[in-house]
Amino acid sequence: MAILEILVYPDERLRTVAKPVETVDESTRQLVKDMTETMYDANGIGLAATQVNIHQQVIVMDLSDERNELRVLINPTVIEQDGEQVYDEGCLSVPEYYAPVKRAENIKINALDEQGEIYQLEAHGLLAVCIQHEMDHLAGKVFVDYLSRLKQDRIKKKFVKRARSFD
Repeated sequence: MAILEILVYPDERLRTVAKPVETVDESTRQLVKDMTETMYDANGIGLAATQVNIHQQVIVMDLSDERNELRVLINPTVIEQDGEQVYDEGCLSVPEYYAPVKRAENIKINALDEQGEIYQLEAHGLLAVCIQHEMDHLAGKVFVDYLSRLKQDRIKKKFVKRARSFD
């Protein structure tokens, strides 16, 4: 397993739209293992392949306190959604920044697991938020896209300045 580099906003590679996984094979399972190790190492609850510069529709997440309830979503699609909730979101690609984002309260998705088996999942609350957040990454979106243009510009300037200080 390997710790992968997480892209940081406003890196343009975060805007790449991920392609569906053609076949779930050993390389896909290795990606899932590497992404899982990376997510746990970064103390995150979700990670999309786009965030590690791999543009395939793969998501890993674990919302448990014990870090023992890993969920793998390959080629996820929302088939139902309703309700509305606002949640203070953060992101491994936008470190140390949180902002309220409005999303569906309840969703139902179809996805493949790491064995390539299709399954359906109904999600509510934080799990629904996390799934929608990570699916946005697969579509080339970052949660700050939901904020006002003024806030987006401020965040972008802050992260560009931070990146320069590391060069």
